[in-house]
Amino acid sequence: MNIRSLVAAASIGVVFLLGAGIAAQAAEVSVLSSYAMRSVMTEVGPKFEHATGHNLAITFDTPKKIAKRIQDGETADVAIMAGSGFAGFQVVPGTVTPVARGLIGVAVPKGAPKPDISSPETVKRALLAAKSVAYSRDGLPGKHIVELFERWGIADEMKRKSVLGSHVGGLDAEVFVHVLSSMILYKNVDIIGPLPDELQANMLTSAAIIAAAKDMSAAKALIDFLRTPEAAAVIKAKGMAPAAP
Repeated sequence: MNIRSLVAAASIGVVFLLGAGIAAQAAEVSVLSSYAMRSVMTEVGPKFEHATGHNLAITFDTPKKIAKRIQDGETADVAIMAGSGFAGFQVVPGTVTPVARGLIGVAVPKGAPKPDISSPETVKRALLAAKSVAYSRDGLPGKHIVELFERWGIADEMKRKSVLGSHVGGLDAEVFVHVLSSMILYKNVDIIGPLPDELQANMLTSAAIIAAAKDMSAAKALIDFLRTPEAAAVIKAKGMAPAAP
C-alpha cells in the first residue's frame, strides 16, 4: 500500500472513531413538560438535538398529572413546570432552574381597533370601555385577573360583562385577557401586547433534573441550553420572557 492509500485509510479510521465517540456520548433525554412550554419546546427541541447530538422525548401534561406520573413510577430525566409543582416529587437538589416567565397579554378580535394598554390606568380604561371581556376561569392567570379587578374596585362591573372559558380563543368578546403564549396561537384575534410589568402575575417556569434521571449529564445539558441566547429568542417569539440569568 502506498503512502497516499495509508493516509486515506487512516483518515477514514479517524472519522469512524470520532463518529463512534459521538454516538457513544449521545443520549435520549426524557422530558415531562407542562403545556405552558409546548410551543417553546417544540421549536427549541430540534435546536438542542442539533447542537448536542442528544435526542429528546417530550411528553406534555398538566403539572398535577406530571407529578402523579412520577409518583406512580414513570421514569424521566427532566421536568419543566411552574416552580411550585416540584413539591410533588423528588428532584436532584440544586437543579431547579428558572427558564421562562409567562406573560398575560391583551388581544382584540381580528381587525378591531386596538386600545392603549401602555400603563395600568390605560388598561383599566380599556377594560371598562369594552362591552365584554374574555378571560380564563382556570389557574393562576384567571385568579390574577380577578384580583386586578378587585384591586381597582371594578370587580362587580367586570363580572357583569365577563365571558369565561378554558379556551379563550373560542369565546366571543370585545377584549381578550389571557396568557400571551396561548393567545398568539389563536387565528381570530390580533395581539395588542403584554400587560405592563407592574400588572403581571408571577408565572415562572423552571426546569429540574428528576431524582431518577438516567443521564444526569445530558439532562443538565438540556437545562443549560434553555438558558442560552438561542433558546431565549424562541421563548420571546412564543410570547414569554426569558428568565433572568
